[in-house]
Amino acid sequence: MMKSWTDVVATLQRTGEAYVLVTVIGTRGSSPRETGSKMVVTAEHSDDTIGGGHLEYKSIAKARELLLTQQDCQHIEEYPLGAALGQCCGGKVTVLFEHFAERGKDVWVFGAGHVSKAMVPLLAELPLRVHWVDSREEQFPEYIPSNVERCLTDDPVGELKRATAGSYMLVLTHNHQLDYELTEAALRRGDLGFLGVIGSNTKALRFRQRLSHRQFDESAIDKMTCPVGLEQVPGKRPMEVAVSITGQLIALYQAEQPASLVQKAIDWQQLKRSLETEEV
Repeated sequence: MMKSWTDVVATLQRTGEAYVLVTVIGTRGSSPRETGSKMVVTAEHSDDTIGGGHLEYKSIAKARELLLTQQDCQHIEEYPLGAALGQCCGGKVTVLFEHFAERGKDVWVFGAGHVSKAMVPLLAELPLRVHWVDSREEQFPEYIPSNVERCLTDDPVGELKRATAGSYMLVLTHNHQLDYELTEAALRRGDLGFLGVIGSNTKALRFRQRLSHRQFDESAIDKMTCPVGLEQVPGKRPMEVAVSITGQLIALYQAEQPASLVQKAIDWQQLKRSLETEEV
């Protein structure tokens, strides 16, 4: 069943995956679809249609080319139908390509305890790519959001090697020693965007002492945030802690976000009016 481009865009904006919105913004003569027809292209899929045939094939190819770039951009192509594209319509179609670069951060959640169970569904509703790691299969809930990767492993510390530079990492396991090993491994990497460790001020002090004995300097140790979460959101219930940590991550990624989609919508409307004026 074909998905509507509006539904697909809503999902992609929530998950932060890169995509290209392809829109027919002008037609002359006979064409397979009317002005305003849209489709969405990602690295692996295309949804909805601008008319099929070679026009759509060429448009998907151009969209995939734009997906290789790392920044938002807009591009216009004019396709003469007929001999050039092997379509019998014989008209001409102008297509706008709007590339929305990848939005989400990778978030690695280590531990599937009560706080993580409350927090992961919240993170799944945000433009984040969540990787949920634990060695205990029975701790994972039956339902896990589709945009959350469940990582069942006997070696959580080894799993950290998969994290890309700049990823956020949350350490919330059931074992203090494992928490420490994950923390030390993260700090040795030195390239993560955020390291949050659940615990008390006493736990934080003990970890700092152990790290100092392992020859970590103060600047490296200061990259560990323990206790993790917003001070303005107190409480010890799992949901309270989950909301506190989620709020902290929202503040982090909002501070790093590029130009908003709202501004892109304004730019598109201005471009559309300009094209309509030229046609007149």
